[in-house]
Amino acid sequence: MARRISERADLLPVLGEIFRDYGFEAASLSVIGERTGLGKGSLYHFFPGGKEEMAKAVLDEIGSWFENEVFRPLREDGDAAAAIEAMLVAVDGYFRSGRRICLVGALALADSRERFAAQIAGYFAAWQDALAGALARSGQADPDGLAEEILALIQGGLVLARARDEAVIFTRLLARLRLRLQPAG
Repeated sequence: MARRISERADLLPVLGEIFRDYGFEAASLSVIGERTGLGKGSLYHFFPGGKEEMAKAVLDEIGSWFENEVFRPLREDGDAAAAIEAMLVAVDGYFRSGRRICLVGALALADSRERFAAQIAGYFAAWQDALAGALARSGQADPDGLAEEILALIQGGLVLARARDEAVIFTRLLARLRLRLQPAG
């Protein structure tokens, strides 16, 4: 049974998966219409700016999820180690233990990058800043450099897991990060 689309927000998860599967450029309105069950008129009703507006809305939705589930908990006072562990759990769940690519990262590498440059840069900067703050509170040396390294490892782990079709690569990477980030004692 087809899912009923009654609001713009109902389309965002479907559009996100379409852009993950096809990339921005190859996700034609025909493909989007087929996968959503909507005609071009309905798509333009929800997104008058077309495919670019769709992608920006998906990026906003991803940014909101990460703000609530990852960035804000990292920034909050309290147990920084617990916040970092919660980030790893959230990331593992969001990326389905390495079986789902990072759409923001994929768009950062695509020819269409410039269209979404501010959102892409903002997403990664917010993540790095929030993580660096938690790492500093947990007593880690060079928290800014370590945050950058962790994000590079997460993104690289997603690419490698996908390239080799071995999701366990991402799971192992997160396990090694957990060990590495444990407080000395």
